[in-house]
Amino acid sequence: MSEDLITQWWFAPLGDRLIWARLREIEDGQYELLSTNGLAMFPDEHGAREALLDAEYRALDGCDEDDANLFGLALEDLVPPEGDDDEIAEQLIQSVERQR
Repeated sequence: MSEDLITQWWFAPLGDRLIWARLREIEDGQYELLSTNGLAMFPDEHGAREALLDAEYRALDGCDEDDANLFGLALEDLVPPEGDDDEIAEQLIQSVERQR
C-alpha cells in the first residue's frame, strides 16, 4: 500500500448521530474517500471535496468550539475514528449527545 500524503476528516451531523468520512491523497495525486457509502476514488482533490460538500459534510480541520456549537455539538465530541480501514469503516457512524 502506498503512503498517504494528506488525510482529512469530514463530518455530517444527522440527528443524534455523527457521520464521518475520510479523504486521503494517495499516489499520483488521486484521492480516496472512505464513507458510509464505501470507498470511492477521485482523480483530484476538487472532485472529492465537491462530493463531500454535496453530501453536506463539513471539514473537521479548522473547526472550533463555535463551529461545533452551530451543530449542537461540543468540540470534544468531534473525534474521528481510528484504526485500520476495516475498523474505521465500523466507526463511521457515531452516536452523540446534542447540546441544547
